[in-house]
Amino acid sequence: MTEQHAHRFERGTDGPKVIVVGVDGSDSSLRAAAYAGGLARRQKALLAVVYVQPVMTAGAALGAPVAETTNEIAEDLITQIRDATERQKGIFDVRWEFHTFQGDPYNGLVKAADDLKADAVVVGASEQAGHRIVGSVAIRLVKAGRWPVTVVP
Repeated sequence: MTEQHAHRFERGTDGPKVIVVGVDGSDSSLRAAAYAGGLARRQKALLAVVYVQPVMTAGAALGAPVAETTNEIAEDLITQIRDATERQKGIFDVRWEFHTFQGDPYNGLVKAADDLKADAVVVGASEQAGHRIVGSVAIRLVKAGRWPVTVVP
């Protein structure tokens, strides 16, 4: 006797093929990138490093050049990641891409994970005290329930 089961689409094979990691220059996000890099290497997955550039508000447009600052952060992150990759070349081979999205961190990471067809998302634990009350990006990603989420302290 065989019981028929409804077949569900399974995106991956044996482990993740695309791992999205959110970076913002904070220590916890850089630790998350290192962790995700190791995971990508072991799984032979693509590491998609994502920086979400904050959207400039009307008030900010009149004041400090926010867009220039976020572009500088993105360029600095690319440099840091390239330097780290070059130091590891020959020891660890990791395929990686750098992507920037605009918006708030949660919606930007959701868009990145959807657009890149992520099998897993890795983020650093929030370093902001207010997130313990309101909820961090990591908690919101977990609650979304769309991908396995790893939070790195």
